[in-house]
Amino acid sequence: MRAGLVFLALSAGFANFSIGQNVGDKVQLAPARLKGAVSVEEALQQRRSVRTYSHASLGLEDVAQVLWAAQGVTRPSGYRTTPSAGALQPLVIYLVAGTVADLAPGVYRYEPGEHALVLTRKGDLRGALAASALGQRPVQEAPAVVVIAADYERTARKYGTRAQRYVHMEAGHAAQNVYLQATARGLGTVLVGAFDDLKSREVLGLPASHTPLGLMPLGR
Repeated sequence: MRAGLVFLALSAGFANFSIGQNVGDKVQLAPARLKGAVSVEEALQQRRSVRTYSHASLGLEDVAQVLWAAQGVTRPSGYRTTPSAGALQPLVIYLVAGTVADLAPGVYRYEPGEHALVLTRKGDLRGALAASALGQRPVQEAPAVVVIAADYERTARKYGTRAQRYVHMEAGHAAQNVYLQATARGLGTVLVGAFDDLKSREVLGLPASHTPLGLMPLGR
């Protein structure tokens, strides 16, 4: 393991998962695995968009690994798993949890620096989110949905009118990371872009500065 990655595994409390019950509660996630049984080449070959999922719940370790792949920290300096224009990190990752082991249903914001989840809205909101996404069944039926959102202003302060282009590039990087990590762990996902921005933001309880860019149902 390279020295720059060792810090990811350092925390005595990682082994004990807590279930967030109140808004603001934090759930510490297990350290990301830096080696797997599936190569990058195999994941690229096997990757497909999956829209039908079993009723089996997801393990919190699976969720943690996918969130890390989407936007996890890979260096003490704060570098992430996805490239970012000017290292400004405009992406914000949310998890809509329905049936995830050791995790109460709700909306959680992923905190990359702590590799943790913060509960931002309680309750199983998959149905409401699906309704905002033209009734697409994968959003309602998957055990969880990864939401890629962005704060455009973080990038616009430096890059002005080109910010939107750069942010959308970064969202694509994050989505592909989710696809490949899910594939490597025997999971399925699909990038959903057809949804009502305002209704989705309302369902998720996002701040006005966070714009949802993609929904990625996650399941077996």
